Amino acid sequence: MKIVKTILFSLFGLLLLNGGLNKFLNYMPVPEGLPEELMKDTEALMEISWLMPLVGFAEVLGGLLILIPRTRALGALVVFPVMVGVLLTHLTVAKEGLPIALAIWILLIWVIFDNRNKFIPLIK
Repeated sequence: MKIVKTILFSLFGLLLLNGGLNKFLNYMPVPEGLPEELMKDTEALMEISWLMPLVGFAEVLGGLLILIPRTRALGALVVFPVMVGVLLTHLTVAKEGLPIALAIWILLIWVIFDNRNKFIPLIK
């Protein structure tokens, strides 16, 4: 089970790292046929010049932290707000991506649960 967890958490960290780097380097093509509302939302986010770099930085930092077992809990905290945005986007405007968003959320919740002893002092 430990090896499965390590592999899945590593893939999660790499996924975040890739998504964050793409916000700076734009190396992945935008898929065709995206919902018009999603395109409008993305354009609105890009109007705020500092927002996408901030999200990209959070994804890169969170992904790197999740890759390192000792800092995994901190990585989960860093990416949590970004993941809320991902989930809300897929619940409201891009429902076809919801299964993937939910799978990623399961990984995030697993990371949080796996590190719950590190979070208990925060809520006491």
